[in-house]
Amino acid sequence: MASEQTQQLLNQAQLYQQQIQGILTQKEALNLQLKEIDKTLEEIEKTKETEMYKVSGAVLIKSSKTEIKKELNEKKETMGLRLKTLEKSEKKVKAKIEELRNRISRSSETGNN
Repeated sequence: MASEQTQQLLNQAQLYQQQIQGILTQKEALNLQLKEIDKTLEEIEKTKETEMYKVSGAVLIKSSKTEIKKELNEKKETMGLRLKTLEKSEKKVKAKIEELRNRISRSSETGNN
């Protein structure tokens, strides 16, 4: 009985571990996108041009430097919020994993007695 319960706890811990991997993958992708936005904003600041082109699907659209900066900063802010949400989720899942480890440890100790 205790062995069956321990196996269920291990399976649950494995599912949580997979969730962590997914969260970490998403965080990595967001961090890369944020770096790209930062580099783009730096380049925009360096240029003296007031009109620029941005990619929208398969089309280049002429836009003002100010409008492009505004859009990039909004996108950066949204990604920052998403990143914070992922970090909170990561902490919650890690806490669940730790709780399961403790339960597994207690289960195996009572199974040995």
